[in-house]
Amino acid sequence: MTERSERGGGESRPRPEPEHDSFVRHDEEASVGTRWEGVDQVRVRREVEHGRVREDYPRQVEQLAQERVPVGEDDSGEIETLPDGSISIPLFEEELVVTRRTVLRERVIVRKEHVIEWQTVEAELRRERIELDTDDAPEGSVEEAR
Repeated sequence: MTERSERGGGESRPRPEPEHDSFVRHDEEASVGTRWEGVDQVRVRREVEHGRVREDYPRQVEQLAQERVPVGEDDSGEIETLPDGSISIPLFEEELVVTRRTVLRERVIVRKEHVIEWQTVEAELRRERIELDTDDAPEGSVEEAR
């Protein structure tokens, strides 16, 4: 058993002699692809402006054109009839109460847009060329295939 058949390859056979020598020609080709690369970022922030509001608002105040007496320590705050028959009426006034609330005014939508830009890519490529030196070959022994 030969060394080749021990490896399962079968008996070796003689190879036919090539009729001519051959050359392999190579060219380089450029392949341009794309990839995403983060080049910058956008920061979004909210700004809050503060401003004072100063407006005049009407309010009601009860008034009498009669005598006014300061409130005593034992004053009940109720309407009373005095011994001389007059009526003592406590006076109240409106107190303005300011209430603030947050009101939705608008919504801001931020989107990304994909834009195509053209960019020139330059590369130096090698290109192999095979030339035969047929000066010493007998006439008609070299045929060029196209």
